[in-house]
Amino acid sequence: MGDTVKKWLMLSLSVLLIGVMVAGCSKSSSNDNDVDKTDTPAQTEPTGDKSSDPATAVAEGMPTDGGTLTISSFSDIVSANPLFIQDTSSGDAAFFMFANLYDLDRQGNVTAEPWSLASEKPEISADGKTYTIKLKSTAKWSDGQPVTADDVVFTFNAIRDPKVASPGISQFDKVEAVEKVDDQTVRITLKQVYAPFQYVIASAIVPAHVLKDVKPEELLKHPYGTDPAKTVTNGPWKWTEWKQKQNLTLEADPNYWGPKPHIQKVIFKIYADQNTEVQALIKGDVDLTQAIPVTQVEAVKQKSDINVVLEPGPLYEYVGFNFKTDNFKDKFIPFSTPKSRQAIAYALNRQGMVDKVLKGTGKLMNAPFLPGSWADPGDAVVNYGYDAEQAKKLLAEDGWVAGKDGILVKDGHRFAFELQYNAGNSRREQVAAVMQQNLKDVGIEMTPKAVDFSAWVEQNLTPGKYEAVLLSWSLNNPDPDGESIFSSKYFPPNGQNSGWYKNEKLDKLWVDGYSTVDQNARKQIYAEVGKEISTDLPYVFMYQYGLPEGLGPKINYAKEDAPEPTLPYGYFFHINNWWVDSK
Repeated sequence: MGDTVKKWLMLSLSVLLIGVMVAGCSKSSSNDNDVDKTDTPAQTEPTGDKSSDPATAVAEGMPTDGGTLTISSFSDIVSANPLFIQDTSSGDAAFFMFANLYDLDRQGNVTAEPWSLASEKPEISADGKTYTIKLKSTAKWSDGQPVTADDVVFTFNAIRDPKVASPGISQFDKVEAVEKVDDQTVRITLKQVYAPFQYVIASAIVPAHVLKDVKPEELLKHPYGTDPAKTVTNGPWKWTEWKQKQNLTLEADPNYWGPKPHIQKVIFKIYADQNTEVQALIKGDVDLTQAIPVTQVEAVKQKSDINVVLEPGPLYEYVGFNFKTDNFKDKFIPFSTPKSRQAIAYALNRQGMVDKVLKGTGKLMNAPFLPGSWADPGDAVVNYGYDAEQAKKLLAEDGWVAGKDGILVKDGHRFAFELQYNAGNSRREQVAAVMQQNLKDVGIEMTPKAVDFSAWVEQNLTPGKYEAVLLSWSLNNPDPDGESIFSSKYFPPNGQNSGWYKNEKLDKLWVDGYSTVDQNARKQIYAEVGKEISTDLPYVFMYQYGLPEGLGPKINYAKEDAPEPTLPYGYFFHINNWWVDSK
């Protein structure tokens, strides 16, 4: 997949945007596959013969227990430890292993489901600064130990600790105290009003009894999250095997405390690229593929027993610039001025990419707010239409002149940079090729470089070591706060501002935005954010898009448990209730 998550803890993860964006997956996460819930009309495209309902393939008969669900991916996980997840693949696997304190209903509201650790919705004080969490007394870890307030306190305090370097820290540095009231009750006191906090605590937790004696600075390298035998979990399925770059195996926990899942085994199979994934789906080697390239959707539809669900999701693609001079030869950043970045935005034929690469399934964006969502700033932002002549004009005003080979030069430096993206992602490969030609047309030399996603996260994205990236944020909750991605308070390793971007006006606006709960007041603030960020351009915001999900003939679910592509991890919505045919 290959995206980041915006970490609202979980986190993605996507700005997969932690608020991590999960890379590729935080609120969001970076999404290698390729949340705000939008109000845009659904564009679901069902196929197959199980149902005429556009949202689902309704199964006939009663659920059956047993069988194996095989899910494809073209990126391996990095770590399943909820403290550190910020990529889509890791978040997907952890979704099966861990129960969340709270979950989201189909409308994106925070709720306590039968499989949530909390027994009821959080109790929020009148001043909005105190949250009380009540846990179910029945919840247990896979080693038989009870899930208690100690686990919640340990988890949230670990995320708050800068020594831990969790990507979720930006959501928890507003916390004054996390206190155990009794074994099933936790009280969290905030330093200030933080409107998105209810989504922040809709997250997984880790076992205090396993990790409490590990030094904070050693948690990241601890085998918890990378060694199945040492990863104690509390979800419906427990982790039994990991063959790196090949597959992960999860098995239903016979001692699981919640509603027993029908599916006995879940396997994530890792493929070289999306095209290989699709062939595996068509041949029946896998049952679910989360990201069919739009160029292959029609081919998949030819298989009458495969259902394809496509709807704009909580995802947006972007070109991210790096502003740390250490990442550039001679410490010269060619796009250091707003005019140079605006020129790049005008030079890119984004609508052409949507039409030809995404086959019309994307929506252009100019700010980090999903089109149609309540925070969408609309006309308040600068719109960058495809205009090569305007790009050339801005570059000339910025002091760039053509060199002998046609590439622009300023102060003895060529306008040249490397654009990294994750290997195996056919969409990004095509978009990067279009970008390369678009930029060459205005005198900019951009060199695309595909990098293995799991290595990319650890070596480049997390520490912020790159010149520019083509990536997406998979938003993990419906709140529009993007502070952890764009504020100078959250440079690596304690945050997701891996581009080292600093804008003091925006730093203040993000705080203003989450310090009030009135949605109309927040909307006005985010309009200001949109205006400023679309002018200064730490990113070129590309488009919102959806991931065509393919479901094979073995998968069954009732209508109320159908996938919900508009939600984070919505392709696994209510998966506890799904079942698979054993044939």
